[in-house]
Amino acid sequence: MKIHLVDGTYELFRSYYALPSIYAPDGMNVGAVRGLLQSLLRLIREENVTHIACAFDSVVESFRNEMFDGYKTGDNIPQDILDQFPIAESIVASLGITIWPMVDFEADDAIASAVALWSDAAEVEQIIVCSPDKDLAQIVEGDRIILFDRKAGKFLNENAVVEKFGVYPLSIPDYLALVGDVADGIPGIPRWGVKSASSIIRVFHTIENIPVDGESWGVPVRGLNSLSRNLEERREEVMLYKNLATLRRDVDLGTTLDDLEWRGVQRGKYQQICQLLGFDSLLDLPHEWNNEELL
Repeated sequence: MKIHLVDGTYELFRSYYALPSIYAPDGMNVGAVRGLLQSLLRLIREENVTHIACAFDSVVESFRNEMFDGYKTGDNIPQDILDQFPIAESIVASLGITIWPMVDFEADDAIASAVALWSDAAEVEQIIVCSPDKDLAQIVEGDRIILFDRKAGKFLNENAVVEKFGVYPLSIPDYLALVGDVADGIPGIPRWGVKSASSIIRVFHTIENIPVDGESWGVPVRGLNSLSRNLEERREEVMLYKNLATLRRDVDLGTTLDDLEWRGVQRGKYQQICQLLGFDSLLDLPHEWNNEELL
């Protein structure tokens, strides 16, 4: 079997910014929810989608905000997309898709934990993580655990991660700690750019392994002395950034592999939500209903 793990937060934001606003009968903007719904209806129609789950950031803040004041918050996120998260979670659940609404952790942590749970299961042929998020590149492994950018139609296996970032998946947290990650509020280390970070991390694999003396690195990069000096002056900071960038793989999802099996859309719940939101044209769009709902 193949497991599809969907980054629901990314999908919702993608729909919000790509599609026009649509308003429910009560006046609420539900355009992003509609876009997400149509996207997932297309996904579950595909023949190889038999086991699927979708993770959401039910709140923007997580345990990482307690670790670092500069970590991302919801301050600059439009309220009308934040308001759509609870609705999105409800309607995705009505599709018969297992959902993981994260509060203390992030959606990426849920996905990473799911990979840790089932990547070695004998019956699992491949895990496809539906997201282009660079944070998730750290869980890619060979061709068995891959990222899928559904918008671009591109798959990212381990070789593609190395080609794109210049480092292996397990070194992605080290790479992000050095270069920074604006989206997550991680500032990085001064003068450490993508080329210098990838060149040095490719040799030493982790920040902890990088020697204090830059002259001993044996890596042909510009500004060697500045790089080593800035790194040593900020060792404590950079280890915090690495910790922030490292996905948790021990989140209790309360889910079994059998729970991920897609058995059809829950007609009653799905159609009720569609009617409330004014999605009348989508009422009969699902291709398969869950007959067990009627039992």
